Amino acid sequence: MDIQIKRIYETAEPSDGKRILVDRLWSRGISKENAHLDLWLKEIAPSTELRKWFHAATPDHWQEFKQRYLKELETNPAVQELQQIASRNTVTLLYSAKDVENNHAIILKEYLLSKNLK
Repeated sequence: MDIQIKRIYETAEPSDGKRILVDRLWSRGISKENAHLDLWLKEIAPSTELRKWFHAATPDHWQEFKQRYLKELETNPAVQELQQIASRNTVTLLYSAKDVENNHAIILKEYLLSKNLK
């Protein structure tokens, strides 16, 4: 399973494979044409409640956000769809967050890779 992550604002490359936006809301400042998406899988993003909580929280809430999002992923049917795509293709998970070290796409990638090893 080859999964990459990238900000949606970065240039699309052939090596991206299937480009999948994993944000619940459309990214500001980029048109759908310029995003070069294969799929917008908003259902796999953190719930609206969790997203709002995280944006209102302080940076030290990262670990709690991660645990809560992982719990959501355990019962999210969109995970299976993404696993099927990733099992056959290189996948780039696209996100719009400014923080490249603490965002849900990182958690999602780790989750998918851990499930693939089991």
